[in-house]
Amino acid sequence: MHETVIPILPCRDIDEVAAFYGMLGFDTTHRQTRPNPYLALRRDGIELHFAGIAGFDPEQSYGSCIVAVDDTAGLFEDFAASMRAAHGKLLLTGIPRITRPRKRKNTGDVAGFTVVDPGGNWIRIFRSKAEPAPADSGDAASGPLARALENAIVQGEARGDTRQAAKILDGKLAGADDATPVTTLVEALVYRAELAVRLGDLDTAERLLARVAATPLDDSQRERLSDALANAADLELAVRPAVL
Repeated sequence: MHETVIPILPCRDIDEVAAFYGMLGFDTTHRQTRPNPYLALRRDGIELHFAGIAGFDPEQSYGSCIVAVDDTAGLFEDFAASMRAAHGKLLLTGIPRITRPRKRKNTGDVAGFTVVDPGGNWIRIFRSKAEPAPADSGDAASGPLARALENAIVQGEARGDTRQAAKILDGKLAGADDATPVTTLVEALVYRAELAVRLGDLDTAERLLARVAATPLDDSQRERLSDALANAADLELAVRPAVL
C-alpha cells in the first residue's frame, strides 16, 4: 500500500505563489480561480497545494509542513542557484525567504532548512535520516558557546523567534575567549550575523562579518567551516547596500 498526503496551504494570491515556486523549479499541475482560487504544484516527489483566501495576511500565517528528502544540501543549492539567478542574491529576510541547512538538536541532529513562501507558509525541509557524525577534528564543538549556538538555532529556525535566538548568542559571544574553539566562534558569529540581517540590523551584521573575515583560519578549519563561510558570503550581499 502506498499512501500520499498533500497539504493544502493558505495564501493571499495563487499567482504570486506560482511565480515563486516556479522560480524554484516547481511545475503547476492545476490552477483554478472559480469557484475558489486553488493551485497545485509539483517538483519531483514534492507536491504542494494552495488555497487562495481573500484578505489573507502572510505575516499572520501558521501554515507549515515537513518535506523529507534524501539530500537537503543538494536541494538547497538548487533553490539557492534559482534565487541568485532571479534576484542576484538569496532572499534572507521578510517574506518570502530561505534559511540554510543546519542540524538541530530538537530533531535529533537531522539537518534541515526552511522556505517561507509568499503565503507565509513554513516549508520545513529535512533529511530523511541523520548524517553520520564527523570524525573528531581535534577542534571539537564544545563549551558554553557551542551549547548557546545549538539553543539559538532551535529558537531561530524551529520556532522563528529571531530576537530570542540573538539574545541567547549575544551573552556567550561577549564571553568568548582564547579557549573557545575557533570553528565554534566563527559558526556563532556567522549565525548571529544572519539573525541581525533578519532583524534589519545591518550595522551589527556588518560588524560581525568583519570579525569573521579577520579571524585567522588554517586550511582544515576553512574546510570544516565551508558552509558557514558560504553563508557569510551571502550575508555580505545582504549588507552591501548599507556599506556602499
